[in-house]
Amino acid sequence: MVAVEWRSLLPVILVSSLIVYEEWVSFPSCRLLPDTTANHPNKHVGREDDSPQDLKVMIAANLLLLGSEAGFVNLHFRYYHMAKIFKRSFQSLKPDMLLVLGDVSAKGSELSRTEWFSVLQQLNDMLGPFLELPLHIILGDRDVGECSGLDGKFVNWLAKRFPGLDSSGCGAFEISNISFVSLNDVALLCGNNKLRFGVEKVIERESMDLQVETKDTSEAKDKSDMFRELSYDFEWRENAVTSGSGPVLLLHFPLYRSRNTYLKEGSTLKSTFDLSEHGSTSVESRGFSETGPYDLSQTIPPNATEYIFHALKPRIIFSAHRHEFSDHTHPDGTREVMVPAMTWTVRDDPGFIVATFRENRSAVSVTYCAVARESHILIAYTSALILFLFSLLCQIHKNKN
Repeated sequence: MVAVEWRSLLPVILVSSLIVYEEWVSFPSCRLLPDTTANHPNKHVGREDDSPQDLKVMIAANLLLLGSEAGFVNLHFRYYHMAKIFKRSFQSLKPDMLLVLGDVSAKGSELSRTEWFSVLQQLNDMLGPFLELPLHIILGDRDVGECSGLDGKFVNWLAKRFPGLDSSGCGAFEISNISFVSLNDVALLCGNNKLRFGVEKVIERESMDLQVETKDTSEAKDKSDMFRELSYDFEWRENAVTSGSGPVLLLHFPLYRSRNTYLKEGSTLKSTFDLSEHGSTSVESRGFSETGPYDLSQTIPPNATEYIFHALKPRIIFSAHRHEFSDHTHPDGTREVMVPAMTWTVRDDPGFIVATFRENRSAVSVTYCAVARESHILIAYTSALILFLFSLLCQIHKNKN
């Protein structure tokens, strides 16, 4: 008799369990990362608790929305869950700002302007409460296209749809006394392209401002004398500003790193910490352990990388593009964190980053947040369906008897 009653209650138990499970997997699992900049001149010694004056920024990348081309699975499963994850992240982490490091659209460079509006609407639906916060979105190669199809007019049109971007797709802003600079670095891969020259001008302007701010007024040179006219070879005058004294740099493409650096980083990342949660395995930089030839489509070219370091002296760098997580320290002590893809379209284990900028200090705490694996959610749904069908067959068998 007890077994019969239990079977009759099984559908209710299953539905309740699924609701609880959906709520649980909607909350990200976050781990504070060890600081890799042990020798950086601006490193803060010691760790302190969060302060209300700290600036907490959630950083996501590679949403890869499909707009009107999104099918049933994307609309009613992937986008539905990602919207819930953004909402729960907002509630649990209480960030002050949201950054998205490009590739909002999966096929943006192929879309008409009308089709782009459907992508933007999906973006608004997914971000939900984050639309109430300061928001900055940069452009990725999937958004604007590769060099052969890069069109300045289209970039200008798209940049106007995202807050804080100029006609070249770059941005500069300050919040809570923290300066940010975002670059349309897609153009930096494109040789003698008008957009690339526009990006260079932004770098030049920000570098001039940085040098003026860090020198006494009596020692500050005229801005027109600080740089020679930029050329195809990224030429510059000497910049004596200390490494790490510049703005927080936001990129879509990661900066160039030598192959031996990739190998060292990959092995270190695998051995130092495990960010697994919701049953996921440890996060690792799989692409960084490859020994294949250098690919310009994956990183900013070496000469442009050197120019950016020299001109901007970034405090910390956040980049994306490769869909994977990485925490890397460049030779000058500058930390670059690569933000993983925030979509199940390309990864079973997406995630995002939370950066906390400490009040009146140069220290930055970086937290990796893992999102539940799509495969685990599908297994849970499949198991629930099988149990539901089993209970249904039992009920039918009971009625026949």
